[in-house]
Amino acid sequence: MAEKSLKNIKLNSPATVNEGEVIVSVKDLEVQFSVRNRILTAIRKVSLDIYKGETIAIVGESGSGKSVFTKTLTGMLEENGHISGGSIEYAGVDLTQFHTNDDWCHIRGKRIATIFQDPMTSLNPLRRIGSQITEVVRLHRGLSKEEAKKEAINLLKRVGISDAERRFYDYPFQYSGGMRQRVVIAIALACAPDILICDEPTTALDVTIQAQILDLIKELKKEYGFTVIFITHDLGVVAEVADRVAVMYAGQIVEYGTVEDVYYDPAHPYTWALLSSLPQLGEKGETLYSITGTPPSLFNVVKGDAFAPRNPFALEIDFVKEPPMFKVSDTHYAKTWLLDPRAPKVERPAVIGEISARVERIYGGVINNGKKG
Repeated sequence: MAEKSLKNIKLNSPATVNEGEVIVSVKDLEVQFSVRNRILTAIRKVSLDIYKGETIAIVGESGSGKSVFTKTLTGMLEENGHISGGSIEYAGVDLTQFHTNDDWCHIRGKRIATIFQDPMTSLNPLRRIGSQITEVVRLHRGLSKEEAKKEAINLLKRVGISDAERRFYDYPFQYSGGMRQRVVIAIALACAPDILICDEPTTALDVTIQAQILDLIKELKKEYGFTVIFITHDLGVVAEVADRVAVMYAGQIVEYGTVEDVYYDPAHPYTWALLSSLPQLGEKGETLYSITGTPPSLFNVVKGDAFAPRNPFALEIDFVKEPPMFKVSDTHYAKTWLLDPRAPKVERPAVIGEISARVERIYGGVINNGKKG
């Protein structure tokens, strides 16, 4: 039976949320997929508050649930997936109650926009660049054809496309990868969204272009004042763009805090492992650390701490009982039994204690937007 659209959806104005206040509140979110008559639980009881005006990075290995988590904010789960529990409060409504495209048209693009990893999956190769931008502008803002064209050209200029009046008529294949990603950013900005989701937007680009795109996103965030959710597996990128970090593993957030919290005082063994394996922090003559084993199958019920089989610091209880989220500080939380007052004290990997000194040697102490480490 087809889902019925909700009636009289009324979203609160963006002006009702002040800078630094909660703009999205996720509580006990669970997402399941039906795969060959089996159930895979991709997101397992995730709770997270996101604050207006911040850039929060969601990091973790491939398959940890980063992209699935953010797709729930725009109703873009694959057809075999559904939200099976929890809530997502945004603008005075619970997004888990949205089921149809008509419902999501109030949110998708208009209030929450997404930039994807490969711009060619976002752009129609058979349509001119200009028509793809004007379509969004006319759909969500009700502008005339001429007004939409003028706005599209202005957006192309703003994201750094030179000779925008002429290139308005080009096709995607006539743009380089970096330029196509700029076009996708222009489309995302067309409706001045509250929230911009960046799903590994620089992975397919070379290092020089990657830096340009990151700088552009930071500039636009400052100019437009939107909130950024940045998905990546690259902790080096996180240090460049984020205010806070949420570390995901096997469908759960296992640690979150400010960039300084997570980089300089990480508490979860999985975060230790990720940081220890950062090539940027490696030193000459030192063997680069790698995480042994593989993540658990999420077709099965995970018992205890999902990271326990790969964790050299695992306690007996890690294999039996799932840890709660412990408070490290007012801004820092981690889901590990090592933070229980009864747990034995363990020595963190040597590289973790040396991160501040290594950053100082490599980058001159700069880890986040000019802040000293």
